[in-house]
Amino acid sequence: MHIKKYLSIGLSVCSLVTLSACSDSDSSDSVKDVTAPDIMTQSYELTVSNLTSNQPLSPLAISIHGASYSAWSIGEESSLGLEKLAESGDVTDFLVEATNSGAYTTAVGAGLILPGHTETLEVETLTSEDLKLTLASMPINTNDAFIGTKGLDLAGLSIDDEMTVLLPIYDAGTEANSELSGTIPGPADGGEGYNAVRDDVNLVSRHPGVVTNEDGYPDSILDSSHRFDSPAVKLTLKRTQ
Repeated sequence: MHIKKYLSIGLSVCSLVTLSACSDSDSSDSVKDVTAPDIMTQSYELTVSNLTSNQPLSPLAISIHGASYSAWSIGEESSLGLEKLAESGDVTDFLVEATNSGAYTTAVGAGLILPGHTETLEVETLTSEDLKLTLASMPINTNDAFIGTKGLDLAGLSIDDEMTVLLPIYDAGTEANSELSGTIPGPADGGEGYNAVRDDVNLVSRHPGVVTNEDGYPDSILDSSHRFDSPAVKLTLKRTQ
């Protein structure tokens, strides 16, 4: 980290014509070298593995924040940002909400994470004793599902320490799990993403899974390859600095 040095020049408050009348301290031409304090940071390497058979994941939404922020709660309404993420994979508003709630750092993944694939990225944040991680993504062959973890405590990780967390799939509760043609944005359908109408229970819950057209629901656009178990994602988190 570069250290900036600021020069503070002691100028006399006296005029030039009365300079001799000023005190020694006032007339000092000495240069003071003031070093700005370091801004301490720490970094984490996140590796996300998609464990599903046919549920590509939308680009990851990541925030590091304090304990006062909670991106969702079981049994409560989704925020607008979470609704858009869970219905269309758009993380923009979700991360704006985190920033507006005081998040230290936000980041977006590189792109889709295909089934069986892994993405690794590094996130840097300000050093604090109150650091929590929230991560979310949409399995895009669903109506309004999302995977994630919220408020994961980072305080106990020293440099080179790592932890592994298995992430479940949640239901945003904002769109009915109809599985109908035209309602799912992923490659199984190519239908619509975000819809402002909330036609489901409007409460976050664990996702019950998909039915598919191979299990007694002929109107479903999904097949057995789109089913998923919980956990659906493996997150490995390592502190690197």
